[in-house]
Amino acid sequence: MPIGVITNCLSLVTGGLIGLLLRSRMSERLKTSLPLIFGIISMAMGIIGIFKVHHLPSVALSLLTGTLLGELFRLEDRLYAWAERLIHRIYRYRAHRINIGVLMGVAVLFCASGTGIFGAMESRLLGDHTLLFTKSLLDFFTSMIFAMVLGSVVCWIAIPQFVILGTIFLLSGLIAPYTSAEMLQDFSACGGMIMLATGIRIAEIKKISIVNMLPSLLAVMPISFLFNAIF
Repeated sequence: MPIGVITNCLSLVTGGLIGLLLRSRMSERLKTSLPLIFGIISMAMGIIGIFKVHHLPSVALSLLTGTLLGELFRLEDRLYAWAERLIHRIYRYRAHRINIGVLMGVAVLFCASGTGIFGAMESRLLGDHTLLFTKSLLDFFTSMIFAMVLGSVVCWIAIPQFVILGTIFLLSGLIAPYTSAEMLQDFSACGGMIMLATGIRIAEIKKISIVNMLPSLLAVMPISFLFNAIF
């Protein structure tokens, strides 16, 4: 049973709801400065993941390949269009107040971080939910503050989070026999680079198409395997 995944999603929703209750007490100046702080945190988490790299060329090739596929299929444009329609239906006249770019960066932070992905894999393979429980504690406070800035839409991120982490939990048993420590290291580094880019996006330093980079996570393990076999 995906106890860790369920706990993580519930912590996100709970933190978001508490953030909504405290939203009126938050100054506009603080709402403006907080995305920068969370962007820096995301960049720091990404750098930590990058240091785990085993074959840097395989990670670089994975990022290039995955991003090219994302750009080819215009994943971010399609996802943004869907998200905008959904937000307009939920919020109607208030939808224009939501920063879609920041929202999508936050969604990637919650749903596609290396901590969440490896936590789901560890939870399934080893029955150890410690990593996801730790992430749940962090997500509780993170969603609380982001809800103060972005509103109740943060709570809805728990839905794709459950789908993504739940799917990884279920599939981990199938891919485990074909992975190695080196492949997992490169996977972590690839996720770290995406986290670094996510932080840059959240802090609004540079607009980077984060969603278009996500196919890299699918490409990195096969490419890492080839590099290990060749070199």
